[in-house]
Amino acid sequence: MPQPDPIPSPRHSMMRRFWRIFRLLALLSIVIAALAVYLVARGDPTVHVHMLIATALGIGLTVLVGTGLMTLVFISNSSGHDEAAARGAEENIDND
Repeated sequence: MPQPDPIPSPRHSMMRRFWRIFRLLALLSIVIAALAVYLVARGDPTVHVHMLIATALGIGLTVLVGTGLMTLVFISNSSGHDEAAARGAEENIDND
């Protein structure tokens, strides 16, 4: 007798969704870092390679962390965990 397909867990689907979005954001941060390096190199002809590396790492990691955290906020909101926490906080305030 054939077995029905298992129901995917919500946690697994959220993790897949996060990593899919995070890969796109990593590509975005690489593009933004490359653009920043180009603009810095174009602006001053005497720029050292250390300045370009620092610019690429600083801009790239900043964009990646910022967009990654915002992705977590949106995924947390869409999963319903925020509503449960807000209801629990309201119940604690009403009981006090």
